[in-house]
Amino acid sequence: MSNSFGERLTLALKALSMSRGRLAVELQVDKSLVGRWASGAVRPASHNLERLTHLLAEKHPGLTLLDWEREPADFAAFFGVDPVSVAPPRQTGITLPGETLDAAHASTSQRGEAYEGFWRATHPAVIAPGRFFHEHGMIRRGDAGLLQFDLGGPDVRYVGSILPIEGQVFVIATDTVRHLPCFMIFNIVTMPKIILMDGILLTAGNAMRNPSAYPIVMERIGDLSGDPETDDAHAASLMARPQFVQDDALVSPAMRNHLIRDFGPDAAKGGGELLLTATGTPDLAKVVAALNYPG
Repeated sequence: MSNSFGERLTLALKALSMSRGRLAVELQVDKSLVGRWASGAVRPASHNLERLTHLLAEKHPGLTLLDWEREPADFAAFFGVDPVSVAPPRQTGITLPGETLDAAHASTSQRGEAYEGFWRATHPAVIAPGRFFHEHGMIRRGDAGLLQFDLGGPDVRYVGSILPIEGQVFVIATDTVRHLPCFMIFNIVTMPKIILMDGILLTAGNAMRNPSAYPIVMERIGDLSGDPETDDAHAASLMARPQFVQDDALVSPAMRNHLIRDFGPDAAKGGGELLLTATGTPDLAKVVAALNYPG
């Protein structure tokens, strides 16, 4: 059993036969916030920890704030669970070469705040050719020092880590709805704040789970407040917005032309690209200007 608050909360909910959704309703908080507590992404603020403890104490008398600091086996025994029967946590980290992680940590330490904020992604809708999807979410530095990526909509959610290395951004994430990994690589224009990232998303993007790669643009739409729970709540409200873009006016002509472009043998014969690639930095600066972003 892990020594984290999230594992303790998960164990308590299981012992009480209580779902995260039910806990969120009874606490009157967003379900995504409870999910972050249970995953260990964030620990409840003191006010919510007191409310959580009081609520669970009504169902398991004797629980106090101090009990959250018990040793894992002792906490399990307090809830009447045999510690031996508690399965060890899954190993969720992805092993990468030390040099890669060192480079990502160094870059994040120097300029991580330039990426932190609320973001909107725009990419072609694989299931509806010629149409587009929007996902919304947040980039924020995590406890381990790396930037955390959380992006989604009503039907999808990507959660993972961001590795900024040598002017590019590498995202290793999981689609938590379908439990599939996905990968993104972005080019950026270096500014005091990163306002736009242009890249490629690779995932199994349709009902047949065929591997698909398609262009994706990330646009900064707001700054963090500095209060984790306030930011979590705002990110949850953004993710509740419709994912499928019904109104063509919501995607500018410049964005359409950038995301839907020809490539392949025929395009190459006319001087275009043979393969699907992300915009290089010099050309990306022109994209930023075309989309009317401030310099």
